[in-house]
Amino acid sequence: MHAVKVERHDTARSEHHTNTGVRPVHVYREHHHGLFVARPFLGHPKIAYWQAHLLPELGIQLCRYELHGGRREFDYYMDVAVIRRDGETWSVRDLYLDLTVWNGKRAQVLDTSELCAARLEGLVDEREALWAVERAHTILNELGQHDYHVDTWLDAQGIRLEWHEPVLV
Repeated sequence: MHAVKVERHDTARSEHHTNTGVRPVHVYREHHHGLFVARPFLGHPKIAYWQAHLLPELGIQLCRYELHGGRREFDYYMDVAVIRRDGETWSVRDLYLDLTVWNGKRAQVLDTSELCAARLEGLVDEREALWAVERAHTILNELGQHDYHVDTWLDAQGIRLEWHEPVLV
């Protein structure tokens, strides 16, 4: 069992701090609903470019990946997370649960067993675990009500997002 993953985005320095190191960020753009991040995934065997919107009010980090010469398995990946801002730094506390979305087709919740194991190990408290489950199920149900179209679901929340044209290295 791994500890809760906490990432930091230092927008002043254009740095993404992860559990595997510090990566330069191509684009940080703040918007009314959170923060947009775009960066290459240098040295990754599958992923060439990563984009994400940190959406604190929804409790998710909404991601899109560009792969090296291949088609994605899914269109969107969501991390259920507690997202906070402190000045120029944004933190993302990933609470294990993820959702994958095939736009207009289906969605699924992933890593429930990881969240349960983390709860048993005391890595997350009961309040956080219940919040993560509620968020994942609410999002899954709302996506279903919008025929699994992420943009339509976000529109219903009053959110419009823009993505960046990937710069593949």
